[in-house]
Amino acid sequence: MTDSEYLALAEATLDAIEQAVDDSGADIECERSGNVLTLEFETGTKIIVNLQAAMHEIWIAAKAGGFHYRHRDGQWLDTRDGSELFASLSSLASGQAGESVELAAR
Repeated sequence: MTDSEYLALAEATLDAIEQAVDDSGADIECERSGNVLTLEFETGTKIIVNLQAAMHEIWIAAKAGGFHYRHRDGQWLDTRDGSELFASLSSLASGQAGESVELAAR
């Protein structure tokens, strides 16, 4: 994958995450600054999603830890356990929101 292909795909994924948060109905504030998306919860905790262009990855920082996702076979998969980005983000958001949060890509 070229750098420009990565950036187009990764930025579209950040857009999809923002839309998924809006569609979820959960009380989560989204703020985007360049290639960094911050999800802030009522509890005051945050999940940070940012692009790592040099690595062609998307990184997530949450209370539960740090996670790296690389695009393979048409989806963003965790480099350690192979979990899918939106499924993992749903689980992380649910933990930090204290309620079930379902984030799905359209």
